[in-house]
Amino acid sequence: MNTQRNLTRFLPCLLITAIGMSGCNSYYESQAEDMIERQMDAMVFVKGGEFMMGNPGGWSVRSDTIPVHRVVLDDFYIQKYEVTQGDFELFMEVTGYEPSSRFYGKWRDENPKRYHSDLPAVASWRDAVTYCNWLGEKANEPTQLPTEAQWEYAARARGKALRYATKDGEAIENETMAPRRVRARFDESPVGSLVPHPPGKFPPNPIGLYDMSGNAAEWVQDYYQKDYYEYSQAHNPLGPKTPDASSPPGNPYRVLRGGNFKDFVGNTTVTRRKEIQNGAGETTGFRCGY
Repeated sequence: MNTQRNLTRFLPCLLITAIGMSGCNSYYESQAEDMIERQMDAMVFVKGGEFMMGNPGGWSVRSDTIPVHRVVLDDFYIQKYEVTQGDFELFMEVTGYEPSSRFYGKWRDENPKRYHSDLPAVASWRDAVTYCNWLGEKANEPTQLPTEAQWEYAARARGKALRYATKDGEAIENETMAPRRVRARFDESPVGSLVPHPPGKFPPNPIGLYDMSGNAAEWVQDYYQKDYYEYSQAHNPLGPKTPDASSPPGNPYRVLRGGNFKDFVGNTTVTRRKEIQNGAGETTGFRCGY
């Protein structure tokens, strides 16, 4: 982290200390209390029910989105918005948490635009789990990442036939989702320089959830296994009991859902992606639930 960013980051504490008020820890703890209340106020109640999970045909080209299978879920809560980089960094300041990816600081220095405080948090699965658990401890609720089944049920507005998690299930450029990305011409930004939007830019899906298609790819609790849908349990499935055999030792694959800002057609409510649990990239993000 460079000196200028360090100074900017700690300037509120320097000012508070200079005028004889409480120190840096008190400042961040006060900010964290407000953030916790705001995060919990943004939880959306989702009435449980039965739905057919997976790709009904034509929604995705990925073979791991089939077969369609019956799932029954209990009631749950899920956050209205993706957690922002600013809130994730505040959590790290208060707790002293270090990101699980050893390249986190290097990536941040190389691409500060992506790490703006208003954008979805750049976080690994491990980072996201730790944040959600901490939020739950502070709020006295069993907060965690949603399961894959909960995520899809919520994205599809309680299991409706919605290909995209938008206000009407349609993907319309600059109206319901960010525009499709193309390889740059002389008058366009290259794909590599793009960043997601601040959460909430486009209208929510029918139950009030934002950006579940096409902003950040969102972590869920489950291990990834390509054929899991062939044997998934029906009631409140928690995903495979063991990671995929192809996972790197000590760093199993987990599931990401919802596509990302570098895609368009693939940002469906059934799209799945795998990533190592300690991996954090510019397309990853998360939201909590319980």
